[in-house]
Amino acid sequence: MSRVCQLTGRGTRSGNSRSHSNIATKRKFAVNLQTKVVDGKRVRLSAKAIKTLAKQAATK
Repeated sequence: MSRVCQLTGRGTRSGNSRSHSNIATKRKFAVNLQTKVVDGKRVRLSAKAIKTLAKQAATK
């Protein structure tokens, strides 16, 4: 399974890790995926997407 949110499409990003002497080495920023049951199906959503869905449900 790939680390991609099934609702928003957010995935792993790449960047640099910086040491104290400012040397750059490549690293990955993984998306925070959580498993949630929606309409009887298990989906992998990012924590940000779950938070946004909860905010939308609260305003209705």
